[in-house]
Amino acid sequence: MIGLEDRRSLARAIDHARAAGARLDRACEVAGISARTLQRWQVDDGLVTGDRRPEALRPVPAHALSPDERSAVLQVANAPRFADLPPARIVPMLADEGTYLASESTFARILREHGQAQHRGRAKAPRKTRPPTTHVATAPRQVWCWDMTFLPATIVGQWFYLYLIPDLYSRKIVGWEVHDADDSDHAAHLVRRTALAEGIAGLADKPVLHGDNGATFKATTVLAMLYWLGVKPSYSRPRVSDDNAYAEALIRTAKYRPESPAKGFTDLEQARRWAVAFVHWYNFDHRHSRNPGRWSRHTRNWTPVAAVTLNPEKDSVVGMVSKSTNKPALAA
Repeated sequence: MIGLEDRRSLARAIDHARAAGARLDRACEVAGISARTLQRWQVDDGLVTGDRRPEALRPVPAHALSPDERSAVLQVANAPRFADLPPARIVPMLADEGTYLASESTFARILREHGQAQHRGRAKAPRKTRPPTTHVATAPRQVWCWDMTFLPATIVGQWFYLYLIPDLYSRKIVGWEVHDADDSDHAAHLVRRTALAEGIAGLADKPVLHGDNGATFKATTVLAMLYWLGVKPSYSRPRVSDDNAYAEALIRTAKYRPESPAKGFTDLEQARRWAVAFVHWYNFDHRHSRNPGRWSRHTRNWTPVAAVTLNPEKDSVVGMVSKSTNKPALAA
């Protein structure tokens, strides 16, 4: 449907084109209308009053519902057993009982006319969700990550459990333990020992501890310990496998070290000795090469970064957080 002002503009443009020698059919084709449409506008006062179809009085169809029938439809839709159901379920249920009042579209139209077509039922209507937030660390002891992985034993079906807590900013492994069972008490003890070793009791702002949605990390025992220490828990989004990427990358590094036994650990003590050696190597010896002879051009930028994000975030947002505060912040 073309508005009145657009009609007049097209008509003037076509008149100018014809005055310059263009044919009517070709000018109308370029304008996107047919010559018959332009002629109808000129004959029926279409360039004066515009399109009058929205104002047309249309006869009521012979098969339209009467006011009493429409009232019956609305009454049935508001009955207690149908009050929380959409028309797509009301009509089949009535049909099973041998009753047919109107089609699903008619039910929906009548409900819409009476302002009852938004959301039927006690459940809350879906809401738009914000983009996922990510933690930004501008210094050590602001954001920690943690995860647990299985260490194979020489006996098939037996496992040892390695808990690791790396610092998001410094990449230092601030806490670790190896146990022969996955238990929330072990996780709570690890958090307490790590907090004491890192001296967070003297910090005005305690760190954030981010982990996945495993039952161990969300257990009441662990949450109570985090609350007592003042550590703020954070969890990955459901069904998002890479929300704890730094901890998972650390575990991958651990498992692919040459010192990791290919056939598994013989006992718990061997697994703990291996973990001690790995943590020492990772915290003190693990680094990228700085030998200029190994680079064809220039080496990478070795300047420490100002901020590290748990998840990818826009540089403008990270820069704003870095300038505004030194606290562990959330960037949306």
